[in-house]
Amino acid sequence: MAKHFTIPELVASDTARARGIDNTPPPAARAKLATLANRLLDPVREMWGAPLVVNSGFRCPVLNRAVGGAVGSQHMAGEAADITAGSPAKNRRLFDMIVAAAGRGEIAFDQLIDESGSGARKTPYSWLHISYRAGANRGQILHL
Repeated sequence: MAKHFTIPELVASDTARARGIDNTPPPAARAKLATLANRLLDPVREMWGAPLVVNSGFRCPVLNRAVGGAVGSQHMAGEAADITAGSPAKNRRLFDMIVAAAGRGEIAFDQLIDESGSGARKTPYSWLHISYRAGANRGQILHL
């Protein structure tokens, strides 16, 4: 697996545990999680120089529905992770660092999304959604 990220870390879910949802990834999703970690998460962690926390990685369809994920979420394919550097201010710096690194051709991603949460807790850069699609990265940069 990757240097800084593990499959158990990328499939862990408090919601799945609390609701008794089996969030075991099928082999294809497991392979994509390894690619995500090796090609994107590890390089980002190395550039950042400090730990990053995975809030959400793989989600089986039942878990994705339980957390209100998008119908076609890349989380269900093992292609995405929601990460945080620990605070909105750090997440903004991390976001800017990733955009700059991609601009220099050092990394490639499918989507990089500044997630702001919702409702009264809506705060820019609450976490970052980052995804990788082997051979099909779009390089989309979004703010939600």
